Amino acid sequence: MKYYLVAGEASGDLHGANLMKALKELDGQADFRFFGGDLMQAEGGTLVKHYADMAFMGFVEVVINLNTILKNLKKCKQDIVAYQPDVLVLIDFPGFNLKIAEFAKAQGLLVCYYISPKVWAWNQKRVLKIKRIVDHLFCILPFEVDFYKSWGMEIDYVGNPLLDAVDAFKPNPNFIADNDLTGKKIVALLPGSRKQEISRLLPQMLGAVNKFPHHQFVVAGAPSFNKDYYHQYLGGKTIPVIFNATYDILANAEAAVVASGTATLETALFNVPQVVVYKGNTLTIAIARMLVKLKFISLVNLIMDSAVVKELIQEDCTTLNITKELNNLLHNTHYRETMLAGYDMLDERMGTPGASAKTAKLIVKYASKQ
Repeated sequence: MKYYLVAGEASGDLHGANLMKALKELDGQADFRFFGGDLMQAEGGTLVKHYADMAFMGFVEVVINLNTILKNLKKCKQDIVAYQPDVLVLIDFPGFNLKIAEFAKAQGLLVCYYISPKVWAWNQKRVLKIKRIVDHLFCILPFEVDFYKSWGMEIDYVGNPLLDAVDAFKPNPNFIADNDLTGKKIVALLPGSRKQEISRLLPQMLGAVNKFPHHQFVVAGAPSFNKDYYHQYLGGKTIPVIFNATYDILANAEAAVVASGTATLETALFNVPQVVVYKGNTLTIAIARMLVKLKFISLVNLIMDSAVVKELIQEDCTTLNITKELNNLLHNTHYRETMLAGYDMLDERMGTPGASAKTAKLIVKYASKQ
């Protein structure tokens, strides 16, 4: 069958690639066309647009880049019509993908949505629109099942695809030597995959480096940038920026400073104590605080519904606060052990791997009935 996938950020590229791999096992003649990234491209098919040209996060950022977003939407719609897929698979990225879903549904296409839009965070009435424009919704967070059911919507709960990615990871035994690392214990810096995240968060993270001379700090580089881009923030510090090796960095880390997003859950699954940071446009954050009714922003805390990890948001996201938290993570044994105990409970709640395979089976089943 012909599959058209749309992923608009690094995490979607990862989950899209694993889903494509699972689909190929079920459908040996699978033909893929997609908006995505390098990982999806490695699975075969045709990459139409790279997510590096699409990932705008925040109300203000979206307005500033509206012209680019509208061009991307137009290109995606035209390409879907030209390709005429058997099934459209939308992966997270709701601001863009819900518009594509509405268009595709009007074209009579089968619309599957993998990784539910986080409508439980704000404006929950959007569920009614999703019921109308999405044929099959695949959810990955345990609490989403009851949420959608409360709105009278039946969904498929498939588990979390990050479990698949972590389970499939094979560590590089020569990681330290290959990257000329010092042998000191590692503190991982994960500043995100978007320009605005990196520009706001990395300087605050790097400000803490000199306070921990007995540790090696390592930056996980986003694949859509190069080393020159990161060097503008390093200020002459000899801090390695390593690309395409985030899991190896985490596998060797004693602690981490992590931009809010998928990486917070990945860090927890690797059992690395962390502090979660986020800093956005001032107006964007002000609007978000009015609209979003959540106690937490990190996936770890959202899933557990408790403060397992410390969150430093906006005005709290400072070098001083990051330094204080890292000091606790590295040197306060009770503090570390409490967080790791929280990770143990998270592991139980997350369940077992298999989300990609489950989702692929359901997509093939639904598409075959068309």
